[in-house]
Amino acid sequence: MTGFGEARCQRDGLATLIEVRTINSRFLKLSVRAGEGYGSLEPKIEAIVRKIIRRGTIQVNVRVDRAKSPDDYKINEGVLKSYRKQLFAISDSNEVPLESLFVLPGVVDEDSSATRDAAGDWPVIRTALEEALENLGKMRADEGRAMAADLLENCKTAAASLNAIEERAPLVIEDYAKRLRERLNKTLAEFKVVVEPADLIKEVGLFADRGDISEEIVRLRSHIEQFEGTIDSDEASGRKLEFLTQEMFRETNTIGSKANDLEIARGVIEIKAAIERIREMIQNIE
Repeated sequence: MTGFGEARCQRDGLATLIEVRTINSRFLKLSVRAGEGYGSLEPKIEAIVRKIIRRGTIQVNVRVDRAKSPDDYKINEGVLKSYRKQLFAISDSNEVPLESLFVLPGVVDEDSSATRDAAGDWPVIRTALEEALENLGKMRADEGRAMAADLLENCKTAAASLNAIEERAPLVIEDYAKRLRERLNKTLAEFKVVVEPADLIKEVGLFADRGDISEEIVRLRSHIEQFEGTIDSDEASGRKLEFLTQEMFRETNTIGSKANDLEIARGVIEIKAAIERIREMIQNIE
């Protein structure tokens, strides 16, 4: 599921900004970008993220800034003297203002390594990370509610078509028996042959047995109901929804192959279309 969350935390001169971005993916792919000196914290960051997010491509950006102190800067005397010597050689003045030299490249060095304390800064970074993940969760929850409504609507569509198929199924056998009787009577009348009712009943019974879809209807309805119940659950259910969708598709295929009827075939197409829309969405659900 897509989402974005960010948070800032400032404490004891340390300012931290965490950004977490997620995009849809069937699997979990995590990337952490931390500033120089904080690479050792990446396993801790990943551990926290993996406890909360189980699916998606995730990008975590960590920015840490600390207030500077005079000890963080050092004047490079060799470079400064070299600048002064060269300026004296080309200038008529015997004195060059020092403040004009400090802005030249290499005169002042920043001791960046002295400002990085990954272990000491971790509590502040962790606070910002947890808040960013919480904000991300709120955004993903809003998307999840919209997806849930769409999924339930597709379930209703599939259930309505299934009800129509269930109502139609008994009529298929009656229509077959009627057509079979009419064809036999027309054909055999030419030869003055009478078909025994028992033979006709046997043939209709075989057709009814081959085309019986009652079990598939029961199982498909059960899968739809379980799917709807799982959507309402607070637990991570992406994998379960995938399994139920596969089972729904399998039962629908069986109904289509067994039921020799145009109206039922149309209903099967409607159910498959709804299940396909469901399948596309649930690949991004945790």
